[in-house]
Amino acid sequence: MGVKLFSKRHVLIWTFVFGFILWVHPGERVSAQQPATYAGSRACMECHETEYTKFSTYAKKATSYEHIKKMRRGLTAEEFQGCFECHTTGYGKPGGFKSEKETPDLRNVGCESCHGPGSLHVKTENSEDIKGKLTATDCEACHSKERVDAFNYKPLVYGGAH
Repeated sequence: MGVKLFSKRHVLIWTFVFGFILWVHPGERVSAQQPATYAGSRACMECHETEYTKFSTYAKKATSYEHIKKMRRGLTAEEFQGCFECHTTGYGKPGGFKSEKETPDLRNVGCESCHGPGSLHVKTENSEDIKGKLTATDCEACHSKERVDAFNYKPLVYGGAH
């Protein structure tokens, strides 16, 4: 008869201990360490159908890339690219808009332009993983006094957004 190195009880105890260590170890908790990335507005549609429909139907932002494409003829390549900051989703940020070809789902101003990158929220459906209540300060990244004066437009806080 062979020698028994571990009893069933020892195996269960060690399995529990190592399993607990792996579960608690911060290096193994991916969602807490990975920053949210941009998912695109279509990812919001399944749970927020009413808001998505209103936004895509009534908000001029939902077709903002087309607006700057019309203006492209009178702009240098650098000036045109300067429009991306406010007329696309996440331009200049990790996982944000790069080009119409590379990131077509982010070419317009979308949900995440105001609410922030939504990949974690899409995955968890937890309201803490996305910016919910917005204030005028949130809008000022694009709707600054300088831009309002320069482009002579009147920003609308709820202008077709939801």
